[in-house]
Amino acid sequence: MTFGTKDAPRGGLSYDYASIQPELAESWEISEDGMTLTFTLKDATFQDGSPVTAEDVKRSFDRAVSVGGFPTVQMKAGGLERPDQFEAVDAKTFVVRLDRPPKLSLPDLAVPLPFIINATLAKEHATADDPWAMEYLHKNTMGSDAFKVTRWDPGQQVVCERNEVWAGGPVPSYARVIMRELPSSTTQRAMVERGACRWPSTSPTRAPRNCPRSSPSTRPRSRTASTRSASTPVSSPSRTRMCARPSPASCPARRSYGRGAPLWGATESISDTAWPRKSPYATDLEAEPALLAASACPEGFETTLSISTDLASWMEPAALLIQEAVGKLGITVELEKIPGANWRTAALVEKRLPMHLETSGGWLNTPDHYFFWAYEKDHLFNSSNYFNEEVGRLSDETLHMAMDDPEYAPKIQRMSGIAFEDLPRIPLCQPTLNVAANGAAGYEFWFHRQLDIRCFAPAGA
Repeated sequence: MTFGTKDAPRGGLSYDYASIQPELAESWEISEDGMTLTFTLKDATFQDGSPVTAEDVKRSFDRAVSVGGFPTVQMKAGGLERPDQFEAVDAKTFVVRLDRPPKLSLPDLAVPLPFIINATLAKEHATADDPWAMEYLHKNTMGSDAFKVTRWDPGQQVVCERNEVWAGGPVPSYARVIMRELPSSTTQRAMVERGACRWPSTSPTRAPRNCPRSSPSTRPRSRTASTRSASTPVSSPSRTRMCARPSPASCPARRSYGRGAPLWGATESISDTAWPRKSPYATDLEAEPALLAASACPEGFETTLSISTDLASWMEPAALLIQEAVGKLGITVELEKIPGANWRTAALVEKRLPMHLETSGGWLNTPDHYFFWAYEKDHLFNSSNYFNEEVGRLSDETLHMAMDDPEYAPKIQRMSGIAFEDLPRIPLCQPTLNVAANGAAGYEFWFHRQLDIRCFAPAGA
C-alpha cells in the first residue's frame, strides 16, 4: 500500500494520509466486520527477476512482527502482532486477520514496514542464530521497489539504480540517484549553485544536509520548497524532572525564520484532540527565579545537553540558545556533541542522556500513535524512558479506539494533560522540511520528513 498525494500548502506535493492507494497490492477487500483484509497482488518481480508471491509477503510480515525493536512496535500499532494473523492463500492472495477494528491497520501498511523481501533469498542466508537473515539484509537488498541499492558507503553516500520493471507505480525518471551526506553547509550551497546537487533536503531550521543528486548534470535556475511536518514536534527530552518548571525561553523556533511553528503558549484547558499540541507554558524570566528558589534546587544545578553531530546544523544553534537562556537562572548546561550513530544508540536505545534534542515523529497522524511511540516505557522514541502507568494504559486503549468513539477524546485530553504536568519532554517547535532544487522537479513531502526519490524528474519534464 501507499498514501496518495495532494498539493502541499507551500508548493509541490505532499502525501495524503486520508487516501490509501495500491502499490504491490492490486486491490483489497475488507470483510463486513472489518476484521479480515484480503489482498490481491500485482504481477511484480524482485531485483533478481523472480516473481513476488503471497508467500514472500507472509514471510516479510512474519519477520516484521518477530524480530523485535522498531519493526515489531510499528506493526503492533496497526494491530499486526503475530505470524498466525497472516496467510498466503495462493500465489496472488494474501490475508490478514485482525483482533481489533482496523483504525490504523491500512495506514500502517502504507509505511516502509513491512517492506517485502525475497523469501527464497532470505532463507538461503538465514542461520540458526539469525533465522531472519538480519546480517545479510543489513548490507544487501532483496526487494522489488522502484530503486535498488547498488552501493552503500556508511556515513558518506548511498547509490540507487532504477528497477526498470517496477510494478508499484510509474517508473522513475532518473536511472540513478546518489544520496550523499554533506555536513558542511558551505559545500551544500556550492553544489546546489553549480547544479551538482538536485534536491538537498534540510533540517528544521538551517541549511541542507542530505543531498540527492541525479545524473546527468545540468545547471538551470534553483528554487525552494518547504513543508511543515504534520505529526513531528522538535522537543527536548530529559531523563530527570527539572527542579523548576521550565519554559521555552530559548526555543529555537523564536529564531527559525518562519520555518518552525512554536509549540508553547496554549491555555491550560484542553478541549480537543489536536496534534501536535502547544504546551501551556510561556516565557517569564522575571518570575522564574522565584520558582527555582522554591524548588529542590534553589541555587540552580548543572546538567549536560547532548546533540547529534549529524544534526548539528540545527541542533547546535538551538542548544546554544537553550544554554544561554537557562544560564540566566543559574542552571549550568554543558553541551555534548555525539556522532550520529552513537547518538542514536545513546539517546534512543540506551536512553542514558540526561537532556538532549530530538525530532522523532509519528508516521501515522493520530495523537494516540505519537503517545504510543514517545510516552510508553521502553519504546524507541521515548528517549527519556518516561513511565506513567495511567499514560501507558490510556495509550494502549486509544491506539485501536475509533476516533469518533465518545471515550476517545476525553482519554486523549487526559493523556495530554498528564504529559504537560510531568513534562518528560519540552515541545519546542513544529519543524518543516526545507529544500532548494536546482534543475529538478518532483518535490513530494512524506511522513518520514524526507523526499520520495521515486518522484524526481528533470525540471520541465
